[in-house]
Amino acid sequence: MSHDHAKGFSEERVGRKLAVSTAITVVFIGIELGAGIYANSLALIGDALHNVTDALALLLALFALRVGRKAPTSTKTYGYQRAGILAAFVNAALLVALTLYIFIEAWRRVRSPQPVDSFLMIVTSIVALSMNGGITLWLRPDGKHDLGIRSAMLHMLGDALSSAGIIVGAILIRITGMTYFDPLISVLIGLLILWSSWGILKETVNLLLEGTPSGIDPEAVTRDLAAEPGIYGIHHLHIWALTPSRPALSCHILLGDVSLKSTGETLNRVSAMLAERYRIEHTTIQFEHAGCPVDDPYCLESEPMALAEPDRNR
Repeated sequence: MSHDHAKGFSEERVGRKLAVSTAITVVFIGIELGAGIYANSLALIGDALHNVTDALALLLALFALRVGRKAPTSTKTYGYQRAGILAAFVNAALLVALTLYIFIEAWRRVRSPQPVDSFLMIVTSIVALSMNGGITLWLRPDGKHDLGIRSAMLHMLGDALSSAGIIVGAILIRITGMTYFDPLISVLIGLLILWSSWGILKETVNLLLEGTPSGIDPEAVTRDLAAEPGIYGIHHLHIWALTPSRPALSCHILLGDVSLKSTGETLNRVSAMLAERYRIEHTTIQFEHAGCPVDDPYCLESEPMALAEPDRNR
């Protein structure tokens, strides 16, 4: 079996995993939301909304896997990879708004406690814990090799922990008869939703504005480029991302009076360094000469430039 075929088979297998996990999660969201309304449990309703973030993470991972195979067109030269980022932004913003509603309703219930069906809370949360825990373990091996799948796996793990919290709260309600544990747990789940949604919002806004991806320091990239033999300086450095796992770079590199063959060797060396240290494989590098021969009438004489500050505005 060839390497490409094995890779394609792996993608098919992982794609099926993500599709099945998404379908199970979406179906359970409806069940848990209905159970939360029937049991009058704000914690279950909040956990159902938290499951929405899980479904979103799974869908984004599946989208990234599928869209990677789609060839760019003349009008969409980058393909449709940014569509997933836009969808993530809209969904995260909606979840923040829904979380604010949970906080308001929780405050109302703390001031005026309402009866809840703690038994239904326990049963539903046990099912949720089993589902989220099972999907987490199922995706764990593939998450070691893909950032999108790893992110989805962590979302499922977080929801498994919140389901465990609901079980504890429901048991306390049955033991003490104090129903304010339900809104208190919903507030904790709401904070968890805000934490995960804020991370998604921050990252998607940064990517949509073509900001530098998290985990990449432009100053460090500039220093590493300038440290390569034969490079006098760097300017017009731009680092952005097509997707969270596909950073890109463009820059101008100043060279001395070198041969064309030497320029190609420098490009290969710089590209390998960027891919190894920063996972930047999509690069557009323009070479410029720091100095010119005295008999060249088409070039202005200039001194080798010092290391320039990276230009972050693209």
